[in-house]
Amino acid sequence: MLVRFAYLAAAHAFAALRLFRMTDREKDIEILALRHQLTVLQRQLGDQRPEDRALLAALVMPLTRATLRRLRLLVSPDTVLRWHRELVKRRHARASKRRRPGRPRTLASIRRLVLRLATENPSWGYRRIHGELALLGIAIAASTVWEILKTEGIEPAPHRATITWAAFLRSQAGAILAMDFIETITLSGVRQYILAAMHHAGRRVRILGATAHPTHAWVTQAIRNLLMDLEDAGSLARARFLIRDRDANYPELIDEILSAAGITTMLTGARIPRMNAITERWVTTLRTELLDRTLIWNETHLRHALREYERHYNQHRTHRSLAAAAPLPAGPQPLEPDQIERLTVRRLDCLGGVIHEYRHAT
Repeated sequence: MLVRFAYLAAAHAFAALRLFRMTDREKDIEILALRHQLTVLQRQLGDQRPEDRALLAALVMPLTRATLRRLRLLVSPDTVLRWHRELVKRRHARASKRRRPGRPRTLASIRRLVLRLATENPSWGYRRIHGELALLGIAIAASTVWEILKTEGIEPAPHRATITWAAFLRSQAGAILAMDFIETITLSGVRQYILAAMHHAGRRVRILGATAHPTHAWVTQAIRNLLMDLEDAGSLARARFLIRDRDANYPELIDEILSAAGITTMLTGARIPRMNAITERWVTTLRTELLDRTLIWNETHLRHALREYERHYNQHRTHRSLAAAAPLPAGPQPLEPDQIERLTVRRLDCLGGVIHEYRHAT
């Protein structure tokens, strides 16, 4: 017991001597640091909060390393110094961020254009898109193009070299014409034959004629009229193939006439209407919207109805494949909210009210 008392007395004596060497400022800092540590312990936390670290680092930083080692801290002096270095680093980072806000965000119009180029050209990588933007005079870094594509879930590198069937068929549609005969019966019991052609790209339909006797001479003249119509419309140079079935009403001469115009005839397989699916779909539309809802008196009445329906189909009827537009006119501009409020629509009856069209009232 006496030995322990002597040890404690000597230890406190040396501690008192150490206090004589400390300045009042160092004593105040030590007291504040110890008090703050008691506050931390009272919270019963296993680790200090960021604000505790910041306060301890700010308090003890003016002290020397030797003084730090004499303090009774919860952590080692090196840890406190590391906290201080991190505090200073974050402060400099915040100041640098305020001085330099960084690169501005890419314009929304440029981002939309990048995504449009990637969508319309699946085989293009970000470097190819960057080059196309440069040709348009748009200054943008290749890494920015890469980031835009990656953000939208589009692979920037050209692993997209494959092409879908839908994209392949759309790319070939401009060169394809299709033709078919449609049969109907008038009220007098006479069977009528309608010859129609369609351009796959624009979905424009040309009804070449209707007759009860589709002779070879009549079909040949209808083909000549079709070629003249295509030439006047500027579509003859783009047409390269004509799809038709193996109907006996087609004479062999028409293949020679088409070949002379640079158009190759493609015959569908026997009883395989899907090989001419787009035209067959239009035939179904013609029957549903006109022939099945109209009483056709005779050939003259049929021709009149077909002319009216051809005008409606090409100039007014919308198509999903054309983004809800008609084959001939361009789509209208979207209306502003105030224009919609003042909008007045009138109805036009076609074919005696069988078909309705809606237009702006003038």
